[in-house]
Order: sequence, then C-alpha cells, then structure tokens
Amino acid sequence: MDHQKLIEQLTALVMEFGPKIVAAIFVWIIGAWIIKALILGLGKVLEKGNVDQSLKPFVKGLCSTLLKVLLAITVLGMIGIEMTSFIAILGAAGLAVGMALSGTLQNFAGGVMILVFKPFKIGDVIDGQGYVGKVSEIQIFNTILKTPDNKTIIIPNGGLATGSMINYSTESQRRVDWTIGMGYGDDVDKAKAIIKSMCDNDVRILKDPEVFIAVSALADSSVNFAVRAWVNAEDYWDVFFDMNENTYKTFNKEGINIPYPQMDVHMHKID
Repeated sequence: MDHQKLIEQLTALVMEFGPKIVAAIFVWIIGAWIIKALILGLGKVLEKGNVDQSLKPFVKGLCSTLLKVLLAITVLGMIGIEMTSFIAILGAAGLAVGMALSGTLQNFAGGVMILVFKPFKIGDVIDGQGYVGKVSEIQIFNTILKTPDNKTIIIPNGGLATGSMINYSTESQRRVDWTIGMGYGDDVDKAKAIIKSMCDNDVRILKDPEVFIAVSALADSSVNFAVRAWVNAEDYWDVFFDMNENTYKTFNKEGINIPYPQMDVHMHKID
C-alpha cells in the first residue's frame, strides 16, 4: 500500500514537473546558444569599432555573465522556484558590495570611459592629477605614467577620467614661449634683431605662424621681451633649451647686457 502511494506521488510529481523541467532544459540549451551567438556578434562589433584590446574581453565577459544570470533566473522560474526573494537578496548583496567598493567601481568606470573615448593613448605625454609623464599602460582601474626621470606613476582612472587633464601629444605643433631680459640703456632694436636672427637661423622653428617678438614689460631690473615661436611638437624642448643657451652667448658677444636683480643703496650722513 505504501509502495503504491509512493509510486502515485512520484507519478504526480513527474506529471506536474516533468514538462516544466523538459521545457526549462530546452530553454537553457536554446538560450545558451543565443547568448553565444550574441557575444560572438558583440566581439565583431567591438573589432570593427576599433575598441581598445584590453577592453574587449572585459566587455564580452561582463555581457556574457549578465545574460547567463538572466537565463538562469528565467529557467528556475519556469520550473516553479519562487525567484522574488532570491532577486531581492541578490539586489541587496549587490548594493552592499557596490557601497563597499565604491572607489574601485569609480576607477573601473573611469577606465572604461578612457578606453572608449580615448582622451589619450599609450605614448602620449599628459599632465593629469598633478603628474606629468608619458602613458605606458592604460589598465581598467589605473593608468601608468613614466616620468622623464624614469619614475613610475600609478594614477587611479576615476579622477583621471573626471578631472582636468592636458594632453601634450594631441597636436602636431606647439608654441614655445620665452621671456628674455635686456639691461636698461641697451639698444632695443638691436636686441630684437638679434633674437629675430636666431629664430630665423633655427630650421626647427616654423616660418608660419611668424615669430612674435615684442617688449612685454619694463621690469625692476630689465626690459623684458616676449618671444613666441611655433615648432613641431617633438622639437619643443630641444628648441626651448637651445634658444636659452644661444641667447646668452649671442647677447654677450654683441654687447647686450643680461641683467640680474640688484639694489642700489644710498647712504646719507646725518650730522
């Protein structure tokens, strides 16, 4: 009698849940095949969109995980498992983890924005978050810079993506600015002609736009010239340093004084 009841109960369970389980298995197989096809298509879209190589596997993995979680919830719901409580617990756990990792998630989001919108690329020289250096790596959470004296700077992507940044490598040409001082009493026109001649003789200085030379200030100890010239970006520092050295040598040779701060002290004898 007991065996008969057990068989009847098992038969009832099979009749009730059997079609649901078969349908769930069918949906899981078809859903997994569709997810695989979607991820494959996403990979092709990312490839055509020239998305950064380090971002592609992450985006594909994230989308694949989310779709599989949704598929699993759907399949379990088809079997008859109540998913409302499970989803609520999953949401609460996700919120707690998100709050605990808020800084990390911000850096992750910043990394995605940098890799997608490309405000800079590997090899660019940037000034961001108070540091200047050449970009050597762009990771999901951090950007790695190499400074001119070979220091490694690790900058979190959150602040780098949302803060102000200077990219010195975006433009092919840059303007070099100098402030050159001349002593009071020296010939202004002669000094301007010397500076103009030095700029004209340097083949790295572009002819267009034209070099700008003008008296910018009558300072305490000197007459200051503002000199502005355009060069190719890769020549910037070489031209800057060479011009400073040539100015010093040429001014001395031509009798133009380069002043230094000085103070005249007048002593009065008091009877």
